[in-house]
Amino acid sequence: MNTTSVQSCSTAQDIRDQLRKIVKDHAGLSLPLDKIEDSTDLYRAGMSSQGSVVLMIAVEAQFGIEFPDAMLSRDVFRSIETIAGAIETIQREES
Repeated sequence: MNTTSVQSCSTAQDIRDQLRKIVKDHAGLSLPLDKIEDSTDLYRAGMSSQGSVVLMIAVEAQFGIEFPDAMLSRDVFRSIETIAGAIETIQREES
């Protein structure tokens, strides 16, 4: 594995770690965060539509991004994994 691959993995993990804290603080989940995996459906875990909007705003502020209209869907905010993928896509497109 080259340095670039290691850095990419680290960056991807850093994004997920930051997202866990944001989800804990802003999504209004009924499940404790230690029960939430990266692939857990946040809506099934108790996140409301309002919670997803609050989460989106917190994610945009934390990462200094703006989700394009095409990404403003339930599927994008379904899990830590899907949000991280959207962030990585936006960051790639901005660089």
